[in-house]
Amino acid sequence: MTTAVKSSTRERLLEAAATLTYRDGVGIGVEALCKAAGVSKRSLYQLFESKDELLAASLGECASAFAAGLLPVADDGRSPRERILHVFEQLEGQASAPEFQGCRYLAAQMGLKDQSHPASQVAHRVKENLTAFFRAEAEQGEASHPDLLARQLILVFDGASARAGIGADKLTGLVTPTVTTLLDAAGMH
Repeated sequence: MTTAVKSSTRERLLEAAATLTYRDGVGIGVEALCKAAGVSKRSLYQLFESKDELLAASLGECASAFAAGLLPVADDGRSPRERILHVFEQLEGQASAPEFQGCRYLAAQMGLKDQSHPASQVAHRVKENLTAFFRAEAEQGEASHPDLLARQLILVFDGASARAGIGADKLTGLVTPTVTTLLDAAGMH
């Protein structure tokens, strides 16, 4: 098998895992993953030790797009307060799309329920990176308690994305005022 074919097969498996787990959850079977990718089980197991490893790799592959879709570019001239609000404005925009089903990383952790699972560990790191972004901006903006504010912001982010993902609420006009209240209470600049 050539490297290009292996790479193509790997990419198809990663894409199938990303699509199916986002739509149907992490309990998706190996048969369905292989069928969606158009590959055999043998091919899957030649490239990945297990379905768990495939799920972890797929979540890892999506991480940079997740961050790029939410976070402002570094040194963009906006205040820390504006940079935090940018994340929630992005979330509001994403949540208005009909295919939005919430944060794939939160969904993976909830679906797996096992913090030691390789995919859960990837999801945890991605969410920790978002929390670290909030913490760094809170420190820059001289928030009274940056760690607490970062934890509050990730709580709002996860709750908002989960509620929007299940169709329980619309985020527009709800999330930004909530975050603004938190930022005001923390004395954010």
